[in-house]
Amino acid sequence: MKIVELGEDGSEIESSGKEMVPVRAKKVLVLAGARLLFYPTLFYNVVRNKMQAEFRWWDEVDQYILLGAVPFPSDVPRLRMLGVRGVVTLNEPYETLVPSELYQAHEMEHLVLPTRDYLFAPSLGNICRAVDFIYRNAITGKKTYVHCKAGRGRSTTVVLCYLVKYKNMTPEEAFEHVRSIRPRVLLARSQWKAVQDFSRQIKLPSQAVDFFSDDAVLVTKEDLEGYCAASGSSYEDLSIISSSDKVSHIRRPIIAMLACLFTSFRVSGTGSHLVRDPLPEVPAC
Repeated sequence: MKIVELGEDGSEIESSGKEMVPVRAKKVLVLAGARLLFYPTLFYNVVRNKMQAEFRWWDEVDQYILLGAVPFPSDVPRLRMLGVRGVVTLNEPYETLVPSELYQAHEMEHLVLPTRDYLFAPSLGNICRAVDFIYRNAITGKKTYVHCKAGRGRSTTVVLCYLVKYKNMTPEEAFEHVRSIRPRVLLARSQWKAVQDFSRQIKLPSQAVDFFSDDAVLVTKEDLEGYCAASGSSYEDLSIISSSDKVSHIRRPIIAMLACLFTSFRVSGTGSHLVRDPLPEVPAC
């Protein structure tokens, strides 16, 4: 028997009924453990932050990115003084200590993308939202604070994806860069896979776009027959764009320019039409 289960990113996972039981049991234990361990581990991190200078609550891993642990309400004014104008929260509701209203009161945008702790990664859609959010702030000179509970896994996943997309780093280069600044970052297997999947996604070839504007003029071989005969040029000397489509709207200024370039053409008195009519050679426009 096959059972289809939805993964964290919404993808379908097939497994047998016997395999499903331990997987679900493991997830339940992880979720329960995450809730039970939130405050003890938070207290542990606070103590280490007070006792060890190198155990910083946040680190500047890019000119416009601070990567760190879950902020307290008292941290919000400090973050604003550092130039932070956007906050990406990857915590679930039970591990979020600052309400959106407090950020808004300090003129900070707040993007909330709840993600389970420990073995889980943000979905690809949420990663894209976070990366674009950081980029929109960066291009206007604003910093973004990206955090989870400890600033190690979930938030690091998002920051690595930003560096891959906008700093042209490989996943490995991005990870080494962040770890050189914040040594305690650590990714679960699913989180590292999310970074690699994101990297492959942005490298897919983009769809071709129509580069012809309203001012473009399509010139075919038939149009150039008279020009080539008069000037002694061959078709190989010219750049010709072949197309089965007809150009129905051609602006008159462009036609006038062509009349100067192609001496075997003239512009008709009415409408925007090319009329084949040998003319005496004229100087270039």
